Amino acid sequence: MNPVREEHAAAVPAQAPLRIMICAGEISGDMYGAALMRELRRQFPNRTLAFFGLGGDRMREEGAELLAHASQTGVIGFWEVFKRLPFFWKLYRTLAGRLVTQRPDLLLTIDYPGMNLRLARIAKRLGVRAVHYVCPQVWAWHRDRIPKIAATLDQLICLFPFEPKLFDGLGLDARFVGHPLVDQVAASLAEPHEPLPWGEGRRIALFTGSRRNEVTRLLPDVLAGAAEAEERLGPCTFILPAPTEERAADIRATLARLTKRPRHLEVVTGRSRQVLHEAEAAVVKSGTSTLEAALLDCPFLIVYRVSWSTYTIMRRLLTGVRYIGLVNIVPDKPICKEFIQQDLTPAAVRDELIALLSDEAVRSRQKAGLAEVRTLLGEPGATARAAALIAEGL
Repeated sequence: MNPVREEHAAAVPAQAPLRIMICAGEISGDMYGAALMRELRRQFPNRTLAFFGLGGDRMREEGAELLAHASQTGVIGFWEVFKRLPFFWKLYRTLAGRLVTQRPDLLLTIDYPGMNLRLARIAKRLGVRAVHYVCPQVWAWHRDRIPKIAATLDQLICLFPFEPKLFDGLGLDARFVGHPLVDQVAASLAEPHEPLPWGEGRRIALFTGSRRNEVTRLLPDVLAGAAEAEERLGPCTFILPAPTEERAADIRATLARLTKRPRHLEVVTGRSRQVLHEAEAAVVKSGTSTLEAALLDCPFLIVYRVSWSTYTIMRRLLTGVRYIGLVNIVPDKPICKEFIQQDLTPAAVRDELIALLSDEAVRSRQKAGLAEVRTLLGEPGATARAAALIAEGL
């Protein structure tokens, strides 16, 4: 080797790792975060990326140093959050402290805007680039937050096509990349699957949420309605997916206390997309699961119930949308019927399940709407597109 060239090579220092503080406060955000970590490493094949922050098991498996676990932070409802304010305040101080002391190359926050946007404001003062993935639901409530968000972030990556327009003229780089669920659902369907415990008759999926308060509030009326539908439809199999064995145990404990329930009801763990793919119809709690059902072309009805205190506050704040289910919000029209609070009754569940399974006009109309939603969610490759945008700033 040329000695001059050898001396020059030795003098060039190795590139320092890119330090990325990544924060996802819910299990869905943990999935998105892990996928982004993988794609960002592909964007920098010759560079070490060091991730630390808030997340769950998937981000930990990808190598993130977790300062707290997302299983501790995923709560719903104003009262539920209020009861745990000391915990959240301590967590915020921990995360903010690491942001200040470590000064990462990037703060990448995923959904969970209540805490994440506060961290982004600190990053702004420190001169740390702040990118937020999953637009806060400013289209639903508190539109006065839009200028504040624009002033806080360097980049906003949006999952729905109507979101970037909300920030027009405010100087924020807000871009639509498509929804990562498109790829996630396709990957799930490509995996080998063991047979599900379907019995004879119609196949119906029940998605009543994974949190304990959701199970308690939704399951009794949903199961009573399912039992009444079974009496009209004849033999049916109902499968209720749970994300973990712990949640499956909670659901089974609730089932043991309920007397009105379908004859053939199974609880399975970790195979929610397979259940939706194979079901003929479903009852789905409002949330991201409504988009999964649309991607899997499973006709369904939407249910939702929170504490009355939370609902009263929500009614005052929700001024920007007419619906509560994302499958209806994205196209801004009613694709699936919604049964909220007192409207969620056994009779409502029974009648809509029977319509979806027995009325071909109702079923065809909804399937056409679900196809429209799938188009609006974008082409495959959303996470790779998001990582490419983030990499531009690094």
